[in-house]
Amino acid sequence: MVGRGRGGRSRVAEAVEPVTGLRLKRAADLVVASGLLLVAVPVGAVAAGAMAVDALLVARDRGGLLYRERRVSRGREFELLKLRTVRVDALRTLEGAEAHARLLEADTGNLTWAGRRVLKPWYLDELPQLVNVLRGDMSLVGPRPWPPSMVARQVERGVDYRLRVRAGWTGPAQVSKGHDVRFEELDVAYVERCESSSATALLRHDLGILWQTVRTLLRGEGLRF
Repeated sequence: MVGRGRGGRSRVAEAVEPVTGLRLKRAADLVVASGLLLVAVPVGAVAAGAMAVDALLVARDRGGLLYRERRVSRGREFELLKLRTVRVDALRTLEGAEAHARLLEADTGNLTWAGRRVLKPWYLDELPQLVNVLRGDMSLVGPRPWPPSMVARQVERGVDYRLRVRAGWTGPAQVSKGHDVRFEELDVAYVERCESSSATALLRHDLGILWQTVRTLLRGEGLRF
C-alpha cells in the first residue's frame, strides 16, 4: 500500500517531486547558462582587455588570465574557473597550501588594478564559472563552492549540505546585501527548498535569485560571499 503524506499526498509523490525539480533545475541551468555565456562573450572581451591594459602599464599585475582552484560541489572536487584578480606575487604565498584566493582578495592591496576597479565590482571574475555550470560541476543557483578543507570542517560540525547539492554560481547568501543573516542559515534554507519544493516552485525561486543577482551586478555592487 502506498503511504499518505500531508494533505493526503502519497509518499511516492513527495519523493518524486524533488527529483523532478532537480532535473528541471539542471535543464534550466543548461538553457540559461548557455544564453548568459553568449551575452558574456563581449563582456568577457572587455574584462580581458582591461586585464591586458593593466598588465601593459603595471608590471607587477602581469600574469595568466585564468586562475583555478579546487572546490567541492555535491561532495565531489572540481576545478573552479576564475579570471585572475590577485597579483601573481600574492598568489605565490599560497604555494604548498590549499588555494583560496578569496582570503587574499579581502586585502585590496593584493588585487590587480583590473581586479579592483573592473572585475570584482561587476562580478566579472566569476564569468568563467558559466563553463563550470555547463559541465555540470555547478548549478546557477546554490551554496557557493568551498575549498575541501572548509567543507570538511563544516561536515565535522554536522552540516553536510555541500555534500548533497551542486554548488551555485550565485545564491540567496550572495544577494543578501544589508541583511544581518548568517550565510549558512540561508544556504540550509535553500537546500531544504531544493529537497522539498515542487519543480515549478523551485524554478520560480531560482529565477528570482538570478534576477536579484542581475540587479545587484548592474548597480556595480559585486556579490557577497
